[in-house]
Amino acid sequence: MISQKAKYAMRALLELARAGEGEAMQISEISERQRIPKKFLEQILLDLKHHGILQSRRGKHGGYALLRDPGQVTFGQVMRIIDGPMAPLPCLSRMAYRRCEDCEDEESCAIRRVFSKAYDATARILDRTTLADAAASEAAAAAVSRQTA
Repeated sequence: MISQKAKYAMRALLELARAGEGEAMQISEISERQRIPKKFLEQILLDLKHHGILQSRRGKHGGYALLRDPGQVTFGQVMRIIDGPMAPLPCLSRMAYRRCEDCEDEESCAIRRVFSKAYDATARILDRTTLADAAASEAAAAAVSRQTA
């Protein structure tokens, strides 16, 4: 399951993507709009800054802004930064590979084969879906909702 921290990170990044390219937002504003505890959000945004996703600016009009184009930041990248490896089994991890202690032969392991297919499909979607994609689909869904209301 996705952690609450990862969900908060993605919500904050989508808020910044909606703000516009290079536009900074203060932590308090993001926290209020997305109902994310401010102290927790500070830690999350710092992690994302250290990994080159965000930049921070000081001063009255300061805050956090996306350092990269929203079309260049994928959900998979964010998940790995916040939650670490996404693989359901250690023997499938690209970042933290470890042989399963109870496995005699990875090549013939039926469990590994099934979870490998599930992991590959999930990773493919997360690694190909960007903040820009998510913001665009959100805007399209909101437009449809307004038309039917």
